[in-house]
Amino acid sequence: MIIDTRRIFLKKAAVLTAGLTSVSLTTACSSKTASSVQTPGSAMFFKLSLAQWSFHKALFEKRLDHLDFAAKTRSLGIDGVEYVNQFFKDKAEDTAYLTQMNERAAEADVHQLLIMVDGEGGLGDPDSGRRQTAVENHYKWVNAAKYLGCHSIRVNAYGQGSRKEVSKAAVDGLGSLAEYASKEDINVIVENHGGFSSDGGWLADVMKQVDMKNCGTLPDFGNFCLKRENWNCLEEYDRYQGVKEMMPYAKAVSAKSHDFDENGDEKHTDYMKMMKIVKDFGYKGYVGIEYEGRELSEEEGIIATRDLLIKVGKALS
Repeated sequence: MIIDTRRIFLKKAAVLTAGLTSVSLTTACSSKTASSVQTPGSAMFFKLSLAQWSFHKALFEKRLDHLDFAAKTRSLGIDGVEYVNQFFKDKAEDTAYLTQMNERAAEADVHQLLIMVDGEGGLGDPDSGRRQTAVENHYKWVNAAKYLGCHSIRVNAYGQGSRKEVSKAAVDGLGSLAEYASKEDINVIVENHGGFSSDGGWLADVMKQVDMKNCGTLPDFGNFCLKRENWNCLEEYDRYQGVKEMMPYAKAVSAKSHDFDENGDEKHTDYMKMMKIVKDFGYKGYVGIEYEGRELSEEEGIIATRDLLIKVGKALS
């Protein structure tokens, strides 16, 4: 993940949140039937999920335990979770721990949707040996996703080389991993997440060349920086064009957010415009909240993003 109006939202968020069904980190919902849950976005064309990275500060600082993430998500009126492997890095093959995750998700009545995988090597590495190692490093996460009932793992198409070299390598690496994942009925999806992958046209072309049903994209509203220096983006790909190019292959969508204005709108992304693009491609799955701002706390930012998606979703539905 690339880490890149506080008082405005507190009163509004408190009013909306008060009307939601909530649970504490230790109290489970009584219902076990996901279809019976009425979330704030239940009347919209998409469903709401929460990317675990939205709570990365709390998780790294141990103020929130990974096993409590599902219940925390439900307490915010959201019924889908998107895990990040960094927060259970050594547990991919620990079935006892994964069983606890399944139990916590069932108790909270949330769907475990995907695992965002980092730190396992670049699937677009032009070096065939390193690329094959990266492919095999991901096998355990495919198996973990299967055990958790997820539909996908999110991977990185990183590689050092020319545009053409990395593209060729990514087609091979993604194809090899997708072939393995297909045996477990798991999707391999790529996010615009730095390097050439933040070029929507480049990534769409890679998907076209891989041409496998279980290999797709995870369009992120904000990760379109092509050139960065000292955390400052010097060149950015058009985010709306990028999402348009990635949507034909999308198996998940990430609603990145940072800052909000006095009307509750995201300052950097026109959510109405972006979500109309998503809808126009016939997408009806989960849209994951991924807050990375600094002006609001993590929970306040998640709530602000949730409320904005609900507002836009209702207007478009």
